[in-house]
Amino acid sequence: MAPTFELDPAITPALREGVLALWADVSNAGGSVGFVPPVTVDDIRPELVKHFVALAEGRTRLLVGRDDEGAVAATAFLTHNTHRLMRHWVWLYTVMVHPRHQGKGYGRDLLAAAEDAASGLDGIEAIRLTCRGGEGLENFYASCGYKEVGRVPGAIRVAPGDERDDITMLLPLARTGY
Repeated sequence: MAPTFELDPAITPALREGVLALWADVSNAGGSVGFVPPVTVDDIRPELVKHFVALAEGRTRLLVGRDDEGAVAATAFLTHNTHRLMRHWVWLYTVMVHPRHQGKGYGRDLLAAAEDAASGLDGIEAIRLTCRGGEGLENFYASCGYKEVGRVPGAIRVAPGDERDDITMLLPLARTGY
């Protein structure tokens, strides 16, 4: 069954714990979401607090996907650009699908929901995201309509001697001329 998505859900203790658990599970499965395994929810909590501060300040929006049991199964954060010349696009951060749901289309569903959410924001013409090279993520994003628009070789140091490219992808929204 496809996940159900909600933009800007109420931040309850259950949601907070669900996002923390998702982030830890994705990270520990090797997901490219800012951490290298092994990690615990306590390792991730300070980063999630930063995301929630941005939510409270209105700079970021949270998109949550729940599975048929109601558990947090996918998330993405849409962050408004604060530079006055770049306010026509948003960043998509911390794009995650729980490992038990990977291969079921949840990733495509999440990106489609993010596109719908961004399309509903005033003046937004595109979505940008970055991904870690060496994982094939750019191929997945390309299959969902994103185009590679930049690459910084070796910008991400996963471990000493293990540097990965930082790849920037762009999705023009349907109403734009990109």
